[in-house]
Amino acid sequence: MMKKQIFLLFALIGCFSFNSAQTSDSPWAVNIGANLVSIQDDAIDSDTGFGAPTISLSRYIMSGFSIGAQYSLNSLDIKNSSIDYSSLDAILKYNLVEGDFLPYLFGGYGLSNFSKDSDAEGMFPSVGAGRTILGGVGLNYFISDKLSINASTSYRSSGEKATYNHLQHVVGFSYVFGAQDTDNDGVSDKKDICPEVPGLKEFEGCPDTDGDGIPDNKDACPEEAGAAELNGCPDADGDGIADKDDACPDAAGEASMNGCPDSDGDGVADNVDKCPQKSGDASNDGCPLDDSDGDGIPDKDDSCPNESGEAANNGCPVAPKKLLDFIQGDNSTLLFKASSSIISDDSKDKLTELTAILTEYPSASIMIEGHASSDGSTAYNQKLSEERAASVKDALISLGVSNTRLETSAYGETKPAKDNSSAAGRKANRRVKFQRRVEIKVVE
Repeated sequence: MMKKQIFLLFALIGCFSFNSAQTSDSPWAVNIGANLVSIQDDAIDSDTGFGAPTISLSRYIMSGFSIGAQYSLNSLDIKNSSIDYSSLDAILKYNLVEGDFLPYLFGGYGLSNFSKDSDAEGMFPSVGAGRTILGGVGLNYFISDKLSINASTSYRSSGEKATYNHLQHVVGFSYVFGAQDTDNDGVSDKKDICPEVPGLKEFEGCPDTDGDGIPDNKDACPEEAGAAELNGCPDADGDGIADKDDACPDAAGEASMNGCPDSDGDGVADNVDKCPQKSGDASNDGCPLDDSDGDGIPDKDDSCPNESGEAANNGCPVAPKKLLDFIQGDNSTLLFKASSSIISDDSKDKLTELTAILTEYPSASIMIEGHASSDGSTAYNQKLSEERAASVKDALISLGVSNTRLETSAYGETKPAKDNSSAAGRKANRRVKFQRRVEIKVVE
């Protein structure tokens, strides 16, 4: 009775949790265990025999199937006599499922002996032993990659007098082997993602050289411990950019700057900014552009680099409205008599008005342009236009306008306002015209 209880305990252990058995990866398995035999014949008064050993060897062939041979030895009491039992079977096994839980079915054909102790034939089934057909179920529980606890139950049927119909229960240990492991890391080549490099089982045979928990085959920096979110690479400055991609690995920066900071916010990374603490221009290596007049418009973009102006006017100052109205209207032209540079009374009134405007805006400067008609020679007309411009300049100076605010130019007969073919046209061309200087500065 105690023997039955022990067997049942082992059988229950084998039923709770099970793992994979032999596969194409580890095709061979050897089993050593104990067996319990129970005769299934009401005419026979027998006890259940618990004995050992049961030894089997099997090989995986395909798609969950394996074949093998099993030998069992036992003894039991029949009619107050001690009877030796032995069996030798050829077995075909099929695994029902894949994965951790692995029940299986098996069937086969074999020889079974029931003989007295004195009969040597009982130690090993002879050709004359009873032939049996068997079928059963089993389960495996792996306690390591190679070693498992197994339990099985089979029914053995025979129509021969040399044996009996009987049940055989087996509990034992199995060891699977035969897997190829080129790198000897304990992970077979078929399961090893890195079959030629010793690795770790938890990483499917791949190593983790830097010990960061990321296998080398998935680690962009296999020799430097790093973070999973950076594919195993380190980030010394903590800016979220892996050191290998960070142009400034020791200073937290921005992805747009290849991991470098931009201290002055000018869009030029500090590592290439020659003026990192002062906002500048990328075209000038991050340094401020020259701004001679201090108007905030770089000299390269300033049409008036030496005079403060406005961006809307390309860096040049905007003339006061009164002055613009004067020089853009009829008052901007003073007419002269033929061959004369004497200012008329009417023109004097205009100059007085202009003087008042210039006094109101002391920073404004003007250009005085002298012109002549086509009467006379070109040289004469050029000289006459110069005299007319000078005459107007002198008149303004006499009225209190600073010489530094006045500039003259003369064009002779080269820029006629009207057609010189008529007297009226020639009259209109004998003139002085005011123009705003390009460098004009306005201070209100």
